[in-house]
Amino acid sequence: MSIKHHHATPVSLPAESAIVKAYASTNLADAYSIELPPGASTDPELLARFIFAHQARWIGGLMTVRDALVAGFGLKTAKHLASLSAKSAAGRIGIFKVYSTTATEVVVGEDDKHLDFRLSVLCSRQSSPGAKRHVILSTVVHCHNRLGRLYIFLIAPFHRLVVQSSLRSAARTGWPSVTEA
Repeated sequence: MSIKHHHATPVSLPAESAIVKAYASTNLADAYSIELPPGASTDPELLARFIFAHQARWIGGLMTVRDALVAGFGLKTAKHLASLSAKSAAGRIGIFKVYSTTATEVVVGEDDKHLDFRLSVLCSRQSSPGAKRHVILSTVVHCHNRLGRLYIFLIAPFHRLVVQSSLRSAARTGWPSVTEA
């Protein structure tokens, strides 16, 4: 597979994404795009599950450190969210609650006392035969208080690394095919 299929590129939030207008104000908004190879599925829910299931091991370690730091503030931990998923996988993708699904996009996220966030996995439509298709992973965050703003300030650099790494890892693993959808 070509290396171009492994490069996550920062892009503007896609205008067609449901998360563009999720909040009146945002404290973080970013989007990263990666090219899908020919034959890859464009089912956004399948791709979201695939991306979150094929993350680099270091991301799990980072989440463990994050959980240890935020638990004392009464914030939701990944362990807590995973227990919700274990109880009922319906309406969740990994640790995230599903907010909306369309033929081209799935929006997931979580609300907490310090901030709310939404992640979008959006598949670009093929504008013409042979046109390149992309999956775009976008994030918007709305903070409720100083704790939320401090949290975003501290984790934003890690967030960007995690998103890019997750897209590259999924690409290296090999995207699910159209036949797997």
